[in-house]
Amino acid sequence: MSDKQATIYIVDVGATMKDCHNGRIETDLDFAMRYVWDKITTTMAASRKTWQLGVIGLRTDDTNVPLDDDDGYEHISVLKDLGPMEMSHLRSLQRSLNNEEIDKNEGGDATSAIALAVDMINKGTTNAKGVPLKFERRIILVTDGRGEIDGDEAYLSGLSKQINEANITLVVVGVDFDDPDYGYKEEDKDTKKADNEALLKSLADECYGSVFGTMAEAVEDLAVPRLKSTRPYSTFKGKLTLGNPEKYELTAVSIDVERYFRTKSAKPPSASSYVTRSDTGASVQSSNTIGDTDMHDTTAPGGDLSSVKTSYAYKVKDETSTLGWKHVDRDDLEKGYEYGSTAVHIAASDENVTKLETFQSFSIIGFIPWEKYERYLNMGESCVTIAQQTNDRAQLALSSLIHALFETESYAVARIVAKDGKDPIIVLLAPSIEPHLECLIDVPLPFAEDIRPYRFPPLDRVITTTGAVLDKHRNLPSHDLKEAMSKYVDAMDLSTLGRNDDNEPIEYMTIEETYSPLIHRMDQAIRRRAVTSDETVGPPADILLKWAQPPEELVSASSSQLEALVEAADVKRVPPKTKGKRKGRDTITPLSGLDIESLLNSQKRLKISAENAIPEFKQMLDNSETEETIENAADQMGVIIRGLVSKSTGNTEYDRAIENMKVMRDESIKYDLVEKYNDFLRDLKSKVAKAELNGDRREFWFQAVKQNRLGLIDDETIPTSTVSPQEAREFFSIKSELPDRSKPA
Repeated sequence: MSDKQATIYIVDVGATMKDCHNGRIETDLDFAMRYVWDKITTTMAASRKTWQLGVIGLRTDDTNVPLDDDDGYEHISVLKDLGPMEMSHLRSLQRSLNNEEIDKNEGGDATSAIALAVDMINKGTTNAKGVPLKFERRIILVTDGRGEIDGDEAYLSGLSKQINEANITLVVVGVDFDDPDYGYKEEDKDTKKADNEALLKSLADECYGSVFGTMAEAVEDLAVPRLKSTRPYSTFKGKLTLGNPEKYELTAVSIDVERYFRTKSAKPPSASSYVTRSDTGASVQSSNTIGDTDMHDTTAPGGDLSSVKTSYAYKVKDETSTLGWKHVDRDDLEKGYEYGSTAVHIAASDENVTKLETFQSFSIIGFIPWEKYERYLNMGESCVTIAQQTNDRAQLALSSLIHALFETESYAVARIVAKDGKDPIIVLLAPSIEPHLECLIDVPLPFAEDIRPYRFPPLDRVITTTGAVLDKHRNLPSHDLKEAMSKYVDAMDLSTLGRNDDNEPIEYMTIEETYSPLIHRMDQAIRRRAVTSDETVGPPADILLKWAQPPEELVSASSSQLEALVEAADVKRVPPKTKGKRKGRDTITPLSGLDIESLLNSQKRLKISAENAIPEFKQMLDNSETEETIENAADQMGVIIRGLVSKSTGNTEYDRAIENMKVMRDESIKYDLVEKYNDFLRDLKSKVAKAELNGDRREFWFQAVKQNRLGLIDDETIPTSTVSPQEAREFFSIKSELPDRSKPA
């Protein structure tokens, strides 16, 4: 795609474009504008000043053309001059093109609008001396073909000659135009429209590289994501060395090479921060500040928003100041690095020791056979290295190296420093030999610190603590399960699913048809929001969801294998987890057949000790037979929690108390002790506020209720609660009755 583009859109807004045809519930103008808005917003998203765009209205109420004599250009208006596209222009076009009060006239000649567009492009893409600049020129006509068109052959021939001489590509997109290639034909077409279609088709045929199609195909193609091609740029220009040429002039190898990016990672557009622009235009300070960060707006071009500018202010303690602190400049500060929970200061003079002094270089440090290299070591984006394009000696030398690597089935490992002072990178060089290009493709390799080795137990056997190896175990799949899984995987094979028009096998899921849903969905949402700020963004295109689900034909064909797999794996539906009072307990029968519960709980527990509170609390609840026993267990746990907080020296016992509160809250939900737990928490809050737990325990309240979210149980958690979510949120705050030391008592 060219760096410089000049495109003129001619949009037919005549009265007939306000009608609905061929079963559509939207007008022809709205249907056509789906295509126009998409193309315009795509140009805006590119954000290139060299991509110029203009819009001409056809069959408008008024006449507005930049010509001394507008005879023959009636009802044609220039809605936007050729130039960069901004949001203010988009809003102005929306008001002009969506005008409901269309004059009932048939004036406005499409060929005259094309002639005007040719003149605008010629004037807008030439320099002061009248020399045409290097631009990709296009005229896109969007019409329903129901207006008046001058069909004089001499006039059309002269117009096509002007278009060809200006090197302009003419694109005609018609609403309900016949297109045999697309397979569309409008039935019962009136004679006037059929004649106009033929005239526009003959004009397009006489223009070089022209396109003539129907709007239905153009709108359908809008769902196909547009791939952005990145221009290749050099990342290194210098010498590729093997050995040290400065020390060993006869045996070392030095080749002049150039290195370019081969693949580039695509990322979704990032969001920026904006605030609503004030009517007075003055700076608006955001109230949502973090720390000492103040956010102010700066003027953004067009629209009602202003970009947010972030500034930082630093302050330090100063006992001599009346405020107790003073502002300092950033240049007066020293850097500190976190080491655990301690800040370590390193002076600027000492920090230079940590920076590696490097110089631009590209040197091969070793070789590795293909079979010895693990593909998972590939990191980052790939680059391509070619010989210096005007150096025949370098091309011959690099070609020899590439063929040597290919014939020995080896890779080269190299160290590269792109520029002086840059960090070194270790890359793997792989030979690539094509009819038109011989090169080295490289990918970054990890350093030793980048690799995190983890050891996992084997999947096909179980090793006991004594070292014995078991081939049969309850955690290992049986022979029947392996067979069932193998058959199901074979039935879901995608390699044989793809077929072309001749019913020949082809690749089902090609890389060209696999788009990133994140990137293109974001792009679709942004472009839609730019056009319609008050409407919801529509659903994602079907092409983005094509690979989200398995093919229906495979799913139906493999249903029997799936049923066999479910039976072999003994898959059972897990019952939903219910909340509320436990009316009965499921009895778990051990493999030995012994009643373990009766052996361990031969004596019913009536008291919970603080040293082993959690297991004894659960045991007491499990063995409870009456409501009084359950409530007694909750009361004892509450006493233990308050006791831990009260006797804690500093925060030494806070963690134990919080763990007990977690268990108490979970079990209260399970056994429907909601009010019991809420009453306990209200009492705990009251005692903390009044400092009745042996001192100021507000830090415990902050850790337990706010950090660990151990607040009141609301009716969203369990319906039997009488606490609303709003009450539960307000309960987090605590107003202490302790005296404020900053004020006199």
